[in-house]
Amino acid sequence: MSPQRPGSVTRQTYRHGDLRRVLVAAGIALASAGGPDAVVLREATRRAGVAPNAAYRHFSSRADLLQAVRVAALSRLAAAMEVELARIDASAEAAVLGRASLAAVGLGYLTFARTETGLFRTLFAAGTPWPAPDPAKAGPGGLDPFQLLGVALDRLVAAGILPPERRAGAEHLAWSAVHGLAMLIIEGPLAGAAPERLDALGRRVVAMVERGL
Repeated sequence: MSPQRPGSVTRQTYRHGDLRRVLVAAGIALASAGGPDAVVLREATRRAGVAPNAAYRHFSSRADLLQAVRVAALSRLAAAMEVELARIDASAEAAVLGRASLAAVGLGYLTFARTETGLFRTLFAAGTPWPAPDPAKAGPGGLDPFQLLGVALDRLVAAGILPPERRAGAEHLAWSAVHGLAMLIIEGPLAGAAPERLDALGRRVVAMVERGL
C-alpha cells in the first residue's frame, strides 16, 4: 500500500453525496489559500483521496466546482454580515436601527474581504457568472448578502432617512462604494495599512454611503 499523500484525507470511499461535500470543502480550502485560480478539480480529488475521475460524478468541470465554492463563500459572507448585525440593539428607534443595520452590513463585507481574502476574490472570479438564487448562499438567518443589504436599506426607508423614490437600485450603489474600498485594501494602495486606519476608513465609507443615497 502506498503511503498517504500529504493533504489528502484518510477515507478512500464515500457514501452517496459525501464525496461532493468533501470536494467542495477541499475547493473552499484551496480558494481560501490561493483564490479562484487555486480551485482545481485534480487537486481537490487529491485532497479527498480519490481518483480524479470520481469528481466527474458530481462536477462536470472545474467551473462547476468553482461555482459551488462561490456559493459557499457567499454563505460565509452572509454569516460575517450577521455577526455585525447581531451587535445591534433590535429595540433601538427606527433611525438608529436603520443606520446601524447599513453600517453592520458594510463592515461585515469589509471584514470578510480582509480576513477571508482568498474566498472574497473567488466571489468575483472572472468569466464565471454570478451564482443564481440558491438557499445555500444564505447565512444562518436565511438571507444571502444581497438580501441582508436590502433589509438594511428598507429600514432606512422605514425610518424616513432614505426617500422611497431613491430606494430602487440603492443596493448596487452601496455595494459599489464598499466593494471599491475592499479592493483598495486587498490589492491596492491600502494593502498593509494599519488595522486601526482600515477600521476608521470602513466606518467613514459606510457613513458616506448613507449620506449619498
